[in-house]
Amino acid sequence: MAGAPRLLRFMLRRERATLPWWLLGATALVLVQSTQSQSLYGTAEELANLRSTIGGNTAVIAMSGPTGLLESIGGEIVFEIFSFLAIVVALMNMFLIGRQTRADEETGRAELIRSTEVGRHAPLAAALALAGLADVTAGLLVFAVATGTGLPVGGSALFGAAVATVGFAFAALTAVAAQVFENARAAYGCVGAVLGAAFVLRAAGDSGNGALSWLSPIGWGQRTFPYSGDRWWPLLLPLVTSAALVAVAMLLLERRDFGAGLIPSRPGPPDASRALGTAYGLAWRLQRGALIGWMTGLALLGAAYGSIGNTIEQYVRDNPEFAEFLPGGARSVLDSYLALTVSVSALVAAAYGVTSVLRIRAEETSGRAEPVLATATSRLTWLAAQLSVALTGTALVLLAVGVGEGVAYALTISDAGQVPRLIGIALAYLPAVWLVVAAAVLAVGWLPRPAAAVAWVIVGYCAVVALLADSFDLPGWAQQASPFAHIPRIPAESLTALPLLAVTLVAAAFLAGGYVGFRRRDIG
Repeated sequence: MAGAPRLLRFMLRRERATLPWWLLGATALVLVQSTQSQSLYGTAEELANLRSTIGGNTAVIAMSGPTGLLESIGGEIVFEIFSFLAIVVALMNMFLIGRQTRADEETGRAELIRSTEVGRHAPLAAALALAGLADVTAGLLVFAVATGTGLPVGGSALFGAAVATVGFAFAALTAVAAQVFENARAAYGCVGAVLGAAFVLRAAGDSGNGALSWLSPIGWGQRTFPYSGDRWWPLLLPLVTSAALVAVAMLLLERRDFGAGLIPSRPGPPDASRALGTAYGLAWRLQRGALIGWMTGLALLGAAYGSIGNTIEQYVRDNPEFAEFLPGGARSVLDSYLALTVSVSALVAAAYGVTSVLRIRAEETSGRAEPVLATATSRLTWLAAQLSVALTGTALVLLAVGVGEGVAYALTISDAGQVPRLIGIALAYLPAVWLVVAAAVLAVGWLPRPAAAVAWVIVGYCAVVALLADSFDLPGWAQQASPFAHIPRIPAESLTALPLLAVTLVAAAFLAGGYVGFRRRDIG
């Protein structure tokens, strides 16, 4: 463990620009949900009405959690957001551990650190300590926000502790994956698969007899029932699991070679395919796994939205206050609901586009771009190849959203015509998504070092405008700064071509500006 405290301070310095955004996102989620829920369901009668409405809706229960949480307004807040809050905290831990361990071994930074007076276990121990500090901070922030918005202190403390322990479990799981796999992408894929399975098990358990929920770290946190029973003993499950996984990670660290994983990378074929002889083929080969994962995830999200479309009108009749959050209010409940869900999915598609664009910067800083550009491949060709994945990929992701939501909704109402209709609604947001992608390209071209922070701030700003503009009482000019504000919210609004064309032209101008900046600066 020699050098672990100094490494921890170093890691804190490295994460000072990114970690606060994760914590801010989790805190904002609790703040918004707490204030909105208390304004919507402030009386016992309104809460009882909500409980009777949701209690028979299997799709809503699968998306949120056990109905036992709906005994109090605080429990209703946990019901609404705990699964999504747990996902945010789990991803925060996954990236924290992955960056400080396996990714550092890939880039060679860990070898430089280990050449000093640093013990074999120190980097992993420091990374786990960093994740633990982040989780405790997240729990304290959840507690502070919950109590600050008027919720009971005891339930708020349990709420924060449940969030923190879920983070502990996924930090320890990522530590194990970092020993097993030889590259960070494989480790992230493994942890992401477990996170998806945890959500599915929780959803299946809450929709059934509850047994499967006890196999999920998310289910462990929810079954503490903050504000609706305050059971502390389920927290022993993630704590014991985390301790066991940390012990396994330390043991596996002793048994593997530095820079290698317990499972070696599978050797490729002796001869590369002809497609890899082009910059376009290489770009698609490198990003195809991520694209398939995002398409699958967005298709499932769309299916979840579409599966409850047939019951949304009854839900709004029972809870008229919910209509305030739908575009167009209650004029056309179903159309407003579809517009809202597709716009949320489009924001997620924009996040995929940003990750694809930032792959350009990752290829530069890792040194992998230089050998390609040392050939007859021009900068324009290389950049265009990377952007072909980002631009076409976002279109495919939106297509997956439309197919997932359209098929699910069509099955509930026995109308196959809803599939092409929902696909068209989803693709209407493509110009706005492309503009976010183009803004990220502009940042990579002219501001390469802070490009990631700039791109994610843009995505966050668009999300705030799309979802919370009324809650925050944002002025008109602030709302118009988001490209999504210029896209008609079909089917609640009629589709007009001019705004779509204007947004597309701005995106093209940003792409051209990004290329100019990329051409003028040094690689890396």
